[in-house]
Amino acid sequence: MSDLADALTTADGGALMRRILQGALQGLIDAEAEQHIGAGLHERTTARTTHRNGTRDRLVATTAGDVHVKIPKTRTGSFFPTLLAPRRRIDRALHAVVMEAYVHGVSTRKVDDLVEALGVESGISKSEVSRICADLDTEVDAFRTRPLDAQATPYVFLDARYCKARIRGRVVSQAVVIATGVTADGHREVLGCNVGDAETLVFWKEFLGSLRDRGLHGVQLVISDQHRGLVSAIEQSMAGAAWQRCRVHFMRNLLSRVVKGQSDAVAAMVRTIFVQPSAAAVGEQVRVVADSLRAKFPAVADMLDQAGPDVTAFAVFPEAHWKKIWSTNPLERLNREVKRRTDVVGIFPNAKALLRLAGCVLIETHDEWQSGERRYLSESSMALLTPPEPSVLPTPALRAGSDTTTTLDTTAEITA
Repeated sequence: MSDLADALTTADGGALMRRILQGALQGLIDAEAEQHIGAGLHERTTARTTHRNGTRDRLVATTAGDVHVKIPKTRTGSFFPTLLAPRRRIDRALHAVVMEAYVHGVSTRKVDDLVEALGVESGISKSEVSRICADLDTEVDAFRTRPLDAQATPYVFLDARYCKARIRGRVVSQAVVIATGVTADGHREVLGCNVGDAETLVFWKEFLGSLRDRGLHGVQLVISDQHRGLVSAIEQSMAGAAWQRCRVHFMRNLLSRVVKGQSDAVAAMVRTIFVQPSAAAVGEQVRVVADSLRAKFPAVADMLDQAGPDVTAFAVFPEAHWKKIWSTNPLERLNREVKRRTDVVGIFPNAKALLRLAGCVLIETHDEWQSGERRYLSESSMALLTPPEPSVLPTPALRAGSDTTTTLDTTAEITA
């Protein structure tokens, strides 16, 4: 008591709180040990199951600072208090802080400074941060494998964000591919994500196949830019769905074939395609613009001839949806947030760590979309969306292989 009285009068820098917390923790540990052993300290009873065999010191980092406790050892079996976690040197409150900091893009190097600022003088190692963050894997895996069969998803958006990760001892570029969708009730969902080489047909087929296996159905339009292998994967994995080539990426690719001084005029002409009042008028305007540009910009005219049906696939859907389905812009804000969080880390130690962080960001966004009252597309406009007859689909709905790659600069598209 005298020691505690001294602490009350001389406490500074949280010393009193640490002293009180240490006493509380030690009391709880001793009480649990007594229940585990079946007898109190120095108590003689036939009900005991084992005997004490000394103690071992344990450093516990808390938001009030570092405290030391003694954990009783037993002659037979083992005892570890449920209040603490094996191999976890920090309490649950601080554990949550570290996980939250990691998800919000604080690098493992900076987490140690954060922990010290919270009163843990001993700091925390990068390996311990990694172990803590591995607890997020269960939540991310559950999110990535959840069923998608609750209702139809007419619109699916696909995009990729490139990050650096260390694979087999080399730093390489890895793509975080993201799929979002608009369900039949007009709400948006994050459908899935993965990390890998987004340039290959095999990777895209595996990713889209996993969405199908989880119950994704009712897809009528897939919106994406033209990653290598992606168009073929959509054709093989999303049978019956049309493909809308992202208008924004298409314009960047098209204007790369025009000298800078004339790009504004060409862009203005091409944009007239997207302000037409009907599907028939959109198709006719593609032909008119291509013919107008053919003499001076033959490469641009040829590009419109070849890619026009893919860029205007949106036109057979309800007009109220056009502005929200003719590009991957709805994914841009999400991609920017993933980039902001991943840029802090820089180079990830492996692909799993990259998927963990990106997955947590996507879970946050998905929860925001689901809890929001406002729909992405109104319920009344979604009611206009009925499964189209095969004859109504855009004629060259999907083109894969040489039909697309011979006329389009895919490398410039991907870089953009």
